[in-house]
Amino acid sequence: MKRLALTGLALAAILATGGAGYWAGHRGVAVPGLRTRFGIDGSLAATEPVGSGPVIYYQDPDRKLVYSAGPRQTEDGRSFSAVRASQDISFEEKQPGEERTARADTRRILYYRNPMGLPDTSPVPKKDSMGMDYVPVYEGDASEDGIIKLSPGRIQRSGVRSEPVRRQTIAQTIRVPGAVQLDERRISVVAIRADAFVQEVAPVTTGDRVAKGTRLARIYSPDISTAGAQFITELNAAGRGVPEGGARQRLENLGVPPEIIAEIERSRKVPPTINWSAPRDGIVLERSVSDGMKMAAGTSLFRLADISTIWVLADVPERELSDIRIGAPTTVRLRGRPEVAFEGRVSVIYPQIAEATRTAKVRIELANPDGVLLPSMYADVEIGAGDASAELAVPSSAVIDSGTRRVVILDRGEGRFEPREVKLGRRGDGLFAISEGISEGDRVVVSANFLIDAESNLKAALSGFAQPEAKP
Repeated sequence: MKRLALTGLALAAILATGGAGYWAGHRGVAVPGLRTRFGIDGSLAATEPVGSGPVIYYQDPDRKLVYSAGPRQTEDGRSFSAVRASQDISFEEKQPGEERTARADTRRILYYRNPMGLPDTSPVPKKDSMGMDYVPVYEGDASEDGIIKLSPGRIQRSGVRSEPVRRQTIAQTIRVPGAVQLDERRISVVAIRADAFVQEVAPVTTGDRVAKGTRLARIYSPDISTAGAQFITELNAAGRGVPEGGARQRLENLGVPPEIIAEIERSRKVPPTINWSAPRDGIVLERSVSDGMKMAAGTSLFRLADISTIWVLADVPERELSDIRIGAPTTVRLRGRPEVAFEGRVSVIYPQIAEATRTAKVRIELANPDGVLLPSMYADVEIGAGDASAELAVPSSAVIDSGTRRVVILDRGEGRFEPREVKLGRRGDGLFAISEGISEGDRVVVSANFLIDAESNLKAALSGFAQPEAKP
């Protein structure tokens, strides 16, 4: 009798000190409301409340991160533990004492919402058709609509990083194709203004470089000889006091070089042939004359171009044309010599759009002292766009562009984040100008913002976009 009393006292002591799970596990006694798990060696692992509702999934009995949709056993023959609907399946980290605080929450419950996000609420606790409990909505929770709350652990694991919004200068670069062209102001056509015969052509061919005054051809023209003879007659008459007529002007109108007119005036003789020379430095683009040819008035003998200054015409898309200004800095690289960069500035924006390509021509003038830039070469052009004024800007990674909406995630501190729709301005140098939606000093998420945006969309879906009038 005394031994039975001592055994009862020992059992009561074990139960009172939390040893119910140990006793039940070793004596086969079932304790209501408790579920006991054992380790691989059969020792007690943990004791926790038994869940209610349907089985959601099955988990490894040692709480390893191994799950199963149906009943399963480990390699040593132990059954996976069933996890029911009412048990904690949240992936959020719980801080120490968080569960006790939630149970002891003294805030007033406004209503209960459907756990699957359906637009259904209840003034009293209830379960849905799957046996899941409705979620309580406490007073004060509804005052932060649109705010996403994340635990510190989840923020750290997701790599969330934020930066303050500040004013910055956006250096925008427009990259477009271009082609080298001659400077139209430096092209000359060598022609005669009277009928003439080509006595001899100088040894100059297409592609040769010539200097100003270089002899190109020797010609004979009856019209020029007649005008020269009349000029000598007027000069002789001027010596007797007779005023000059218009012979000098006629020679000039026929395009006779000034040095030839001066030679006629000095020698009082008309040369049988006249040397026609180059009017400028340049390269010979075209030669249209041969020895012995008869040339009609106005016929072109040579075509010359000075390439010491060259043009590059870039094709700028219509949508980017407004960002370019006269004087904008440019960098030109030839596709045949990409290692060489030529610096210049925009001189002209042509006032028309090509219908086929929807582009406009932009002219860039470049110095070409070495003659490296040749007409019709292809080039890659970088044009600096925008102005030097600072704008409210955020990193391009901070903007979530769905095509119809542009959103940034504001960091409100203490794990709270708020999606905010914004209006974008110019883009460049890894930045977006913001014209509306945020203010200087706000903190925006620049890393892992897509995860927070997904969380925001999930929250909106689970709330069922319920209107306030749907609340009881």
